[in-house]
Amino acid sequence: MHAARNAARWHVERHPAGEDVKPFTPEKAKAIVMSLQQPAVFCNMAFDWPALRWNPKYLSEMLDGKTIQFRLGMKKIDAAPQFETECSYVQATLEEFLAWSSGLSSCFSGPFSCYDSCKYWAYADYKYIAKIFEDKTEIFQDVIWSDFGFPGRNGRESTLWIGSVGANTPCHLDSYGCNLVLQVQGRKRWHLFPPSDACFLYPTRIPYEESSVFSKVSVVNPDLKRFPLFKKAKAHVVTLSPGQVLFVPQHWWHYVESIDPITISINSWIELDADHEARVEEAITRTLVCAIKSAEHPDSAGAWLNPTEVEATSHEINLQYLNGAMSAYLEYQKAGVLQHRYPSRHRTERTMSASCKRRKTQVMAEPEDNKEADFPTAKRQSLQADTYLQRVA
Repeated sequence: MHAARNAARWHVERHPAGEDVKPFTPEKAKAIVMSLQQPAVFCNMAFDWPALRWNPKYLSEMLDGKTIQFRLGMKKIDAAPQFETECSYVQATLEEFLAWSSGLSSCFSGPFSCYDSCKYWAYADYKYIAKIFEDKTEIFQDVIWSDFGFPGRNGRESTLWIGSVGANTPCHLDSYGCNLVLQVQGRKRWHLFPPSDACFLYPTRIPYEESSVFSKVSVVNPDLKRFPLFKKAKAHVVTLSPGQVLFVPQHWWHYVESIDPITISINSWIELDADHEARVEEAITRTLVCAIKSAEHPDSAGAWLNPTEVEATSHEINLQYLNGAMSAYLEYQKAGVLQHRYPSRHRTERTMSASCKRRKTQVMAEPEDNKEADFPTAKRQSLQADTYLQRVA
């Protein structure tokens, strides 16, 4: 049967109602994030973030008529993943999206007129806050990742996601960093799989996107005849509610679906030391994939290139990228050796970049028998010492 039947059980300890107390200091939260090897849900860490007021009306006012790209897909769940190369795309304002998702007759014309909201979902995904709100930089301060021990990290280093019910991201893993996700409005259901399940998920690099490895399996409706090993995968399923922050460790596979009429999320990919080596691996992959697929489809990059990639870069540019990744990796290794030998004289500090992911605008996307697994929610030790952090049973 479906892999979720094998999902490990998690125990959730929630904060008592009305306790406006941060469960962890920033230092402790960062220590947990940088050491955990399993997903976890943090409660009561963002109750005072202004970003929790980012409802559709507020965001619509802040965008002030600016159009953004929405990805549209069929609500019907197929036995094959609905990759981003198979979706439709429209440019629309948030007001137009909200009217369409509500089924208003005013949408019989306009960007969504060809798509029945009963049959389609829409998703404004991977929207860099620094780009869409470039003229309203004060909004960056509404996102306070410093509460998790990352001083200076705010909306500028974050990404916004706005979707209708059914909107989803195909199952994939991120090559770089770990992930912190704040749920602002509505609920999302996350299906997560550990890195050790990779061989059961039938990884593919087509469609190609730097930093993302997709699964060939539709994890919510798997074709076990084509992918028999998937039954061995162990899904961890959690529904993320407003105010909660999900931690996704490095290289955990995830499929994410909106389960309420409108969902809004904010995330930030946190850089890790392991990213230096991963960038070399990704540079090699890019060079090989672009060389092979460009030869096979010289006039049709759309057949294999994910829409999140702007273009199929030339072999020369890819080699330059590989050279840069190798140089950065060697410099990192050298700095590590010097720091180990002379710890008091050589101290390195990671620079927070806009994102671990290279996405759209840069050239350098349930079965009834599903058993939803709870995730650990930590409480400050002074509140309840034996519920410091619950991990997988």
